[in-house]
Amino acid sequence: MTHELKEIVKAFETAKTKGIRAVLATVVALEGSSYRRPGVRMLLLENGQSIGAVSGGCVEKEVLRQAASVFKTDIPKVMTYDGRYRLGCEGILYILLEPFNPNEAFLNSFRKIVKKRKSFAIDSYYLKAYGESKSFGSVFKLEDEIIPIKASFEPKTDTLVFIQELNPCAKMILIGAEHDAVQLCHFAASAGFEVCIITDPKEGKSITDFKGATHFIHIEPASLNVTIDEQTVIVLMTHSYVKDLQFLMALKNEKPCYFGLLGPVRRREKLFNELLETDPDISETFLDSIHGPAGLDIGAETPQEIAIAVLAEILTVTNKRKPMLLKNREGRIHN
Repeated sequence: MTHELKEIVKAFETAKTKGIRAVLATVVALEGSSYRRPGVRMLLLENGQSIGAVSGGCVEKEVLRQAASVFKTDIPKVMTYDGRYRLGCEGILYILLEPFNPNEAFLNSFRKIVKKRKSFAIDSYYLKAYGESKSFGSVFKLEDEIIPIKASFEPKTDTLVFIQELNPCAKMILIGAEHDAVQLCHFAASAGFEVCIITDPKEGKSITDFKGATHFIHIEPASLNVTIDEQTVIVLMTHSYVKDLQFLMALKNEKPCYFGLLGPVRRREKLFNELLETDPDISETFLDSIHGPAGLDIGAETPQEIAIAVLAEILTVTNKRKPMLLKNREGRIHN
């Protein structure tokens, strides 16, 4: 959800330059089931525009209507939305609406924590009942700083608190420049990944060729020097056997949360055999961790379908889920 919050802050900054006020909506509690879970947010602007969503689209109009009083009084409120009678979703949402006008110190600290790829937390204070109160509000915990959205806000002990831990945005190192890499970049960026494209200088490509990419590097495998943390996935899809081999050698000591290799099984085995011949001490754990061929078996043929198959496998692995048809799942979709 960090990537959604980044978009909310970005939209707020744009609105502020135009003198447009904003209200932040946060789902702080849920009874039953709903399209999205607690912690999801959206930004409501005084001109009627909104950024993000707290549901599949069915709740947003009511949230915007309820926010009118917050724009008028500048006092936070909790609204409830009972989907059992309106949508058949069998869930009751409790949504905190609060004025959103963070100062520059808050924004600077938020930018720093995002850039440093550090986890942070948000505590949102509320009651499970419809109404407004100055005791409602949210506090950000950014490393060693505790910063309320509203500078004068002081949490009260008579309220409930929804505590949310947020991890850094997932990072994708995408090595390749062909059509399927372009599509994977687009879909991954839409899903919230910070995508770093790595291509051979001879490819003649630039970041403008990859919609949604945040970083672009022209580099040879031997000179590869990128930061890979536990929130990083790697997808190797150069369509060049030699380049794939060289990049595998360059990345042999890395431990991403997912490593995907494009290409058929026979090609993967040939690559692995040559890797072992070149470096007999290469870790079997590294080879076993590689998902090759990358992707779930969905019958993908086109670059777009291949990108979806690869992204689906990435989400399956990083979310620690077993691929299956949801109609065959017993119990809730979300744990």
